[in-house]
Amino acid sequence: MKRRWIPVRVALAAASAVVLAAVTLSPQQADASPGSPAAPARAPSAASDASLARTLAAALGGAAAGSYYDSTLGRLVVDVTDGRAAGLVRAAGAAPRVVEHSKAELDSAHATLDSRITTPGTAWAADPRLNKVVLTADPTVTAADLARIKDTARSLGSAVVVKRSPTKLTRFIAGGDGIWGSQYRCSLGFNVKRAGKPDAFVTAGHCGKVEPEWRASNGGAVIAKTEAWKFPGRDYAIAAYPATGAVDHPSAVNPGLQAITGAGAATVGQAISRSGSSTGLKTGKVTALNATVNYKEGQVTGLIETSACAEGGDSGGPLFAGTTALGVLSGGSGSCTMPFPAPTTYFQPVQEILDAFGATIP
Repeated sequence: MKRRWIPVRVALAAASAVVLAAVTLSPQQADASPGSPAAPARAPSAASDASLARTLAAALGGAAAGSYYDSTLGRLVVDVTDGRAAGLVRAAGAAPRVVEHSKAELDSAHATLDSRITTPGTAWAADPRLNKVVLTADPTVTAADLARIKDTARSLGSAVVVKRSPTKLTRFIAGGDGIWGSQYRCSLGFNVKRAGKPDAFVTAGHCGKVEPEWRASNGGAVIAKTEAWKFPGRDYAIAAYPATGAVDHPSAVNPGLQAITGAGAATVGQAISRSGSSTGLKTGKVTALNATVNYKEGQVTGLIETSACAEGGDSGGPLFAGTTALGVLSGGSGSCTMPFPAPTTYFQPVQEILDAFGATIP
């Protein structure tokens, strides 16, 4: 019998619905520091921007306050709190921007929110374009809870801004053409390899938590078994193919569209694509890193926030830029069929998954 090809496609997920409040951010235009002309625009490179952002953050230490890619300037913008750091940023080929809040201040505010707020329907992340931690609350958050949340935010001063989301947070749990368990259908994230172990695929942790086995079609033969999962806290799982007789499992995302050759880190402002079993291939930009989301099952931290849309059945699917894997879908809000309110999606970074399981792509 000819083996079926199981592509690295988007997978939807888990047991109960999880959706995050959509936050519509108004990106602030990034400029070079006052009095400094912007350098000529260059062709964007996700890998080089991410590498430059990490290098400058390490070199600047406490003077760095975040970074993002500005498509208008065509370059990486680095927030700094020390005017003397601007020269170093400029010399490295990025655009410096002097801001009010340091990374330490934003990290401290973020950590305080993580420890004090567990209300389902809330999410937050530091937005380097605003130089603030943006906290959003969906319509399920009661007036009393919202008042307590605002009190906490006020105690952190101008480093935190609270926004009300018009859409309810839900988990993407409808179907796709990805992978089926006995009760739920999810999307496959990325196929991976492991030294001395069978090949496997990664997907969302809330999928692996509720499904021990996976099929390529509803009611079909088992093609892989969940080995491990983590949710809440983080949101990832791994399922192993059998040592012999496995279906073909190439590294490509959506056959014929895009090969995936490795994993990398995301950069705010970076153009990305995501694939889902319900909505197919969609595009957007990274809007924040290290986002925290409160699902009804508990808090998940360290997520990538994007403007790409997704719907039920897309959870667990891949986030990528070119040939580079970035993450798998955890949750989100909004719709791919309605332009307003703007959608928001959250992804578990893929490198953390690979490190946890000693895996590589391809």
